[in-house]
Amino acid sequence: IDTVAGIATAIRDMWVRGAPLIGVTAAYGVAIQMTNDPSDEALDAVWETLHETRPTAINLRWALDEMRAFLLPIPLEQRAEAAFRRAGEIADEDVGLNRNIGVNGLAIIKEIAAGKKPGEPVNILTHCNAGWLATVDYGTATAPIYLAVEEGISVHVYVDETRPRNQGAQLTAWEMAGHGVPHTLIVDNAGGHLMQRGEIDMVIVGTDRTTANGDVCNKIGTYLKALAAHDNGVPFYVGLPSPTIDWTVGDGLKEIPIEQRSSDEVSFVWGKTAYGEIAQVRVSPEATGAANPAFDVTPARLVTGLITERGIAKASREGLKALFPERS
Repeated sequence: IDTVAGIATAIRDMWVRGAPLIGVTAAYGVAIQMTNDPSDEALDAVWETLHETRPTAINLRWALDEMRAFLLPIPLEQRAEAAFRRAGEIADEDVGLNRNIGVNGLAIIKEIAAGKKPGEPVNILTHCNAGWLATVDYGTATAPIYLAVEEGISVHVYVDETRPRNQGAQLTAWEMAGHGVPHTLIVDNAGGHLMQRGEIDMVIVGTDRTTANGDVCNKIGTYLKALAAHDNGVPFYVGLPSPTIDWTVGDGLKEIPIEQRSSDEVSFVWGKTAYGEIAQVRVSPEATGAANPAFDVTPARLVTGLITERGIAKASREGLKALFPERS
């Protein structure tokens, strides 16, 4: 991709997805614009163009704000080179953030594993894809899992299919298989049943935007998993890099815009036929409409902890500011 229009399409049509990766992609979109026109007007224009592509993921706005603030004091003739340098730094920073989330989340898995019988795995439920396909590397929700496997801790991951785009079935399951992580694909509605039977030790998900009060906006269906976890005493954790915290928002339910995507994503599914061909099929009557909210908001009261790069925070304004005092 070598145009701003191409970057915008990639983000809007979810060729790239996952809040951290969207942010990094947007940063490179700004850099591309600076090679064509480094003016302040062009910088403002690319900010607007890319910002409107996905309204919910806060990393998009964070990266655009970061790039604009960084570039404005720089002379026009130096902006293109500086923009690509800063975009690369943002990408590298994402790897470090996720690695640290992994280290902090690993401590939770180790604690659960210590209470298990020899050879008994830690059973983890995850929703959507918050892995390295949604970031630059490691992932947010998956980083602790990967580090646990590297340390020889026995884990087993239940992967929600995550309708309607099936990110769990198509992306997370693929990641798990490639990394050698024992895993089982389940339908979205099976999580509560497994928790009732004591077959889930912890839930860990990613987030597209988390408020200063600890409300978590993530892929549609996350809220239902959090309710089931709360009802069954299963700890519910969120992998949260700091660029995904929206310090300007308090009440996630009232203040976070929820992206409404095409009804076709619900009415049709893509898959591989028995002949190895990729095909799209309709799964509902032609006369039936479909609603497709892409995200929901999990209230802070349902979240056991927010696993950040600086440690594990309580899902509250006080908990987050204890780890990020510069935001006080």
